[in-house]
Amino acid sequence: MLARRFALYLDLIRWNRPAGWLLLLWPTLGALWFAAEGWPGWHLLAVFVLGTILMRSAGCCVNDVADRDFDRHVKRTSQRPVTSGAVSVREALALGAVLALLAFGLVLTTNRLTILWSFAALAITLAYPFAKRFVSVPQAVLGIAFSFGIPMAFAAVQASVPVFAAWLLAGNLFWVLAYDTEYAMVDRDDDLKIGMKTSAITFGRLDVAAVMASYGIFLAVWAWAGASRGLGAVFFAAIGIALAQAAWHWRLIRERTRDGCFKAFRLNHWLGFTVFAGIAAGYAIR
Repeated sequence: MLARRFALYLDLIRWNRPAGWLLLLWPTLGALWFAAEGWPGWHLLAVFVLGTILMRSAGCCVNDVADRDFDRHVKRTSQRPVTSGAVSVREALALGAVLALLAFGLVLTTNRLTILWSFAALAITLAYPFAKRFVSVPQAVLGIAFSFGIPMAFAAVQASVPVFAAWLLAGNLFWVLAYDTEYAMVDRDDDLKIGMKTSAITFGRLDVAAVMASYGIFLAVWAWAGASRGLGAVFFAAIGIALAQAAWHWRLIRERTRDGCFKAFRLNHWLGFTVFAGIAAGYAIR
């Protein structure tokens, strides 16, 4: 019985689908390296890696509770634990609260400014699931939520959040808009039936163009960031590889097939890893 409950909880937090927390992790680590101008130390690395996993897992709990009445009408999500009734709303919220508290415990080992930023991060995490009911492009709200690790990284390292961090956050928001629009393209037909608002619906036939433009803005901003910090050829080689991946995503989504769009979404963490690897390598050999 306990093993069954544990398996359901792992399913609830998408433990077997790590792409979700990797999408949060790479820009957070990139910001951590920028803030520290290289290796940030084991303590902060552990705080941000574990904190990212915990908060993404907590976010899944809140999201599935908020969307349970919508998810049952979408084939891909109809068997999620809360939607199917295998996990109760109270259980899901309790698990989410425990995970968020564990993440907060990690934040407490940093400094006052990082702790203050963590409250804002929690607020936007709780707000995002409901934005899909009122905001035409809720992916922009998700972009802010998924980018909060950036200012928190600077706060933890420098005890301040410079304008440079705001630029990184703005650039990363466009990456989130790109990959979550791909994700929304998978469920567009179902979302239209149930009245869910998504960027894929709002952009209409311009969805592919919007995705590609968003990739371009993200990579341009982060390329500028690396250039402004004196990162060299290896960093720009990584940006070039990321651009090639974005071009491949265009081939995957241009026909707007469910399989193609979902594959593009699932593989986005490799694009994020490529940019981070370029930053880390650039600092290592600078």
